[in-house]
Formats: sequence, structure tokens, C-alpha cells
Amino acid sequence: MHDDVPTAAPLGVSFVMPVLNERAYLEHAVLSVLAQDLDEPVELILALGPSSDGTNEVAERLAAADPRIHLVENPAAHIPVGLNAAIRASRYSTIIRVDAHSELSPGYAARALTTLSRTGAANVGGVMHAEGRTPFQRAVARLYNSPVGLGGGAYHSGTEEGEAESAYLGVMRRPVLDEVGLFDETIRRGEDWELNLRIRRAGHRVWFDPTLSVTYWPRESWVRLARQFRATGAWRGELVRRFGRRNSMRYFAPPALVLLTALAVVVGILQLTGVVAGLASLLISVVYLPLVAYLLLVIAVALAPGGGGVRQRLWTLAVLPTMHFSWGIGFLGGVLRGAQDTIDASRLGTRNTPLP
Repeated sequence: MHDDVPTAAPLGVSFVMPVLNERAYLEHAVLSVLAQDLDEPVELILALGPSSDGTNEVAERLAAADPRIHLVENPAAHIPVGLNAAIRASRYSTIIRVDAHSELSPGYAARALTTLSRTGAANVGGVMHAEGRTPFQRAVARLYNSPVGLGGGAYHSGTEEGEAESAYLGVMRRPVLDEVGLFDETIRRGEDWELNLRIRRAGHRVWFDPTLSVTYWPRESWVRLARQFRATGAWRGELVRRFGRRNSMRYFAPPALVLLTALAVVVGILQLTGVVAGLASLLISVVYLPLVAYLLLVIAVALAPGGGGVRQRLWTLAVLPTMHFSWGIGFLGGVLRGAQDTIDASRLGTRNTPLP
């Protein structure tokens, strides 16, 4: 993780992108990078995992057509390993992380470089604006963009510029990466948060600029979404084990919901079997009140203006609890026993519909 690299990289921008099973999204993501209008030299380094859907063939075709694209191998398929491989292979003084499941808005890189220079920050990030094609994906995207869905992190719904805990994707100064070390390859999810923690501990600033926008395409199925959130929750639990209260309190809401639900189930069994009755039963029924409030919240979100058509609203009723409970269950497992070898299985063996 701390391999020595040149500390005086020439001026320019190196985009780095880990790629695994993204055939439907890769070309759009790459074209959004290459369309960035910059006066400095540019390169795009794709770290290719062992895809099974033809992604690597798409990457090879794109690299053959444009000399700015370079390919490196990521046989482990883990995101931080691929990012480090791409960064080590990069040449320039600014590193911009990009995602194969996203698209940069026009002018993103130029605005980010201006913000980096203006603020003196070590890492700059903006808003992850989720979008969808199907009713299911649009329901997921709407919740990604809502504080109710993902807890109100700045890069999901923030509007005020300023110092931040972390940065989505990130536009980073290469000398700072060399100083603090690259991504921690033992962390499979949440690796960006941990890197930004080290950046801030080293006395540098992480900056949020809401004028920077990246389009993100969520997972396309309920099963893949549940797998993604369980893995993300498990690794957040691992980060809590390692770094304790340096994690924001909002991360503890979904596991609290899971525990409260489990408690309500136990109470319900005790009441149904007559183990608890009378006044005692009435008193412990208070455990149901937060769950009723949560159910009403889910219904209100589904019915709220901007919720889309009937199918999208019905999916919202399923998606919002799936996100919270999958994340919360994963978190509790991560806290209790560590994330261990938990991976985001939603990225494996995918079959995506090409973007229009």
C-alpha cells in the first residue's frame, strides 16, 4: 500500500477507473471522461478485473481507438486494489477517480481543478446524482438522492460548499496520495472514507463542491441492490471496529432499526404465547411505535410528489426498507465479527441492459 512513487509528477490529469462486469456502462463512462475539455495532458487508466460479460473486450476496443486510454490488470477484482494499480501506472500530478457505473457531467474536471486550486484542498468531490431507466432503478435513484434513503451525506443531497468528511470519487493531489499512502487494500468497501480520514489526519482538507455532478446508475435488480447494501454495511461495521466514533452517527440508524425490529418480534411472540399479558403487555407494546412511524415514513416517501408512476411508487415501498435493513444487517455482522472476506456480490456475473 505504501510503494514509493515519483513525488514530482508532471502537470496533467490521470483518470483512474476500476472495472468489473460493466459492459452496459463502460463505454458511456469512458466517453464522458474523454469529453472533458482540459488544457492539460490527460490519460485514462482502466484497471480491469476478471469480467465475465465481455467488459474487457469493450475496454480493449476503446483503448485501441484512443492512445489516452491505458489498461492495467486487477486480477483480485477488489476496488482499492484496482485503484492502486491504476494510480501506480499513472503519470500526472492530479488523480481523478471515476466509476464505470457513472458519467461525468460536461466541464466536471475543469471545475474540479479550479476548486482544488482555489481552496488548497487535497481532495475535492461533488454530488452523486443517481438516475434510472426502469421503474425499479428510478425508485432506487430517487432514494439515493434523498436524505431519507442514504442518511443525508453531503455528496447525496448537499447544497453548501465547504470542508467535508469524505469526497465522492475524488479529485486528488498526487503528492498528498504519496504522502499518506494509497488506498488501503484490506478495505473492500468504504475505502474512500478511510483514505480521506488519513488525508484529514495529515492536516489536509477534503472539500465538497455541489457544482460538481456525476451521474450514477444504481443496481438494476432487487437482489443485486440487497447484496450491494449488505456488503457496504458490513464494511462500514468493519470501519467502526477500526475507527470507532470517527464514523458519523447517521451510520448507526439502520442497525438500530434492525435491532428494534428484532425486539418487536420477540415482544410479539411473548404476547401471542401469553408469557406477557395485562398491563405488562400494554407497556412493552411501546416498542411497536417507532416501527409504525417508520412504516408511515416509507408510505409517505412512496406517495410524495415526484415519486413517479405507480410501478415506481410500488418499488419504493420495497426498495427503501431493503436499503435500510440490508445495510443494517451487514453493519451488525461487520461490527460483531468484522467484514472478513465480504465482497459486493452484486458486481459479479452481471447481465446489464445497454444504455441508450
